[in-house]
Amino acid sequence: MSLQWTLIASFLYLEIFVVLLLVLPIASPTRWQKFFKSRFLQSLRNQASIYFLILLAILVLFLLDAIREMKKYSSTEYSEHAHLDAEMQGNMRLFRAQRNFYISGFALFLSLVIRRLVTLISTQATLLAQSEAAMRQAQSATTTARSLLSQKGESAENDNNEAHDKIISELKSQISELTTKKSDIESELRKEKKDKEALKSQADSLAKEYDRLSEEHGKLLKASVGDSTDKKSD
Repeated sequence: MSLQWTLIASFLYLEIFVVLLLVLPIASPTRWQKFFKSRFLQSLRNQASIYFLILLAILVLFLLDAIREMKKYSSTEYSEHAHLDAEMQGNMRLFRAQRNFYISGFALFLSLVIRRLVTLISTQATLLAQSEAAMRQAQSATTTARSLLSQKGESAENDNNEAHDKIISELKSQISELTTKKSDIESELRKEKKDKEALKSQADSLAKEYDRLSEEHGKLLKASVGDSTDKKSD
């Protein structure tokens, strides 16, 4: 194997190792994202697209060269009198061309796969960070809502207590007013009862006085009638 194909084969093995690292659950997407955002890779990030295009171009050239070699040695026809050694060399060169075709083809394919895996892992890490931020915001919003609801409940309870105290104070004031009115009415009733008893006693005394005067008047009438009959008899 020549030097250039040895380098391409080594690059293919390196790509296989990188793909296994990215696919296997060795590190989380967040850690991969931190690694991708390291200082060294960030310094190469501006020129990474150029390097990647150059690498793709080199792999495409080697792939086209391998295809050309395959067509060249597959179309070679050997005569019946050709030496067996020349035929074996031709088959060996065809095998090498086919081997180089598979090496360059898989190296090109895995380059695209690695680039896609890096993009997907970065996107996944970003989505995970956004989801964690959204969860933290949702938790903080839930905590805030619960605190507001508790404060509202406490304020409503305080308002209810204040309203209850106000109603109780109003009822107490009404009860005191009613008690005052009741005491006033009872005092008036007692006064009227006393006046009624005084009037009754006065009426009784007047009735007794009237009876006495009536008796005295009757006695006087009798006395005057007796005197008049005595005078007539004389």
